[in-house]
Amino acid sequence: MALLNFKKRDTTAQAPVNRQVEALLQGYSIEVMPRTAEKVDDFRDLLPEGTRVYIAHIDGTPIEDMVRTAARLARDGFAVMPHFPARIIKDKATLENWIAMYQGEAGVDQALLLAGGLAQPQGAFDSSMQLMETGAFDKAGFKRLHVAGHPEGNRDIDPDGGDKIVFEALQWKQKFNERSDAEMALATQFAFDAKPIIAWAEGLKAAGIDLPIHIGIAGPAKLQTLIKFAIACGVGPSLKVLQKRAMDVTKLLLPYEPTQVLADLAAHKAANPDFNITNVHFFPLGGIKTNATWAIEHGGSSAAPANQS
Repeated sequence: MALLNFKKRDTTAQAPVNRQVEALLQGYSIEVMPRTAEKVDDFRDLLPEGTRVYIAHIDGTPIEDMVRTAARLARDGFAVMPHFPARIIKDKATLENWIAMYQGEAGVDQALLLAGGLAQPQGAFDSSMQLMETGAFDKAGFKRLHVAGHPEGNRDIDPDGGDKIVFEALQWKQKFNERSDAEMALATQFAFDAKPIIAWAEGLKAAGIDLPIHIGIAGPAKLQTLIKFAIACGVGPSLKVLQKRAMDVTKLLLPYEPTQVLADLAAHKAANPDFNITNVHFFPLGGIKTNATWAIEHGGSSAAPANQS
């Protein structure tokens, strides 16, 4: 068995690892951007070998920078999953060119498909469903496609605060999953309270949407930083968890850690083994090194087992 290619910090003085959280963290993924990746000397010092690394595509980032980052991570033994934001892709030819670049230089065979943060599309595509309908990913032999999930809704899609349009889109994606050769999963926006996450996940399952869920979790960060990102990203009711913490002077200056939300999700998973949240996806809002170190110290290690989504 190959040794895991990352360095662990001395944890002898730390609290014992929560075994339920440790189980949930197996096969976790993390997100990077080219400009933040440039600041990391060697990802192999931070992440377990084979970790799935999403490459976030921010509008204005040249595709060449994205591909270069993907190639570097692939060479170092990581499973690379670049974002394909529909609203910044000009047309099908551009989409196919991106796919060819990623495959030719980094051997990419998985992608996160999403609408993207722009209010108006810059080209032919408005949604991840339109990207899937092109057939470009099937033609290129992609083995895995992830799509976005929103445990607390998305006002960009459902301006009235409901979930009708989002839910209809998920039903469409469920049907696409049934006719596609690619493995699919939902990668979600981050949230801070387990209760609405659990209710949302169980509601999807009850409605016949059985795509595995890779739950978005904000990594350790300053409280002010998290509140800023949460508001910008439209995080819903669970934002109150941060606001309540901000009112406690004794906690205001302490960094937030996702200990409680993960412990609650892990406990629910342990009590309900068929719970449809299968993986954790980290948004390293306080820095990649900080997030990766926290994950290691809480039991996150190897890449996903073969039978895990």
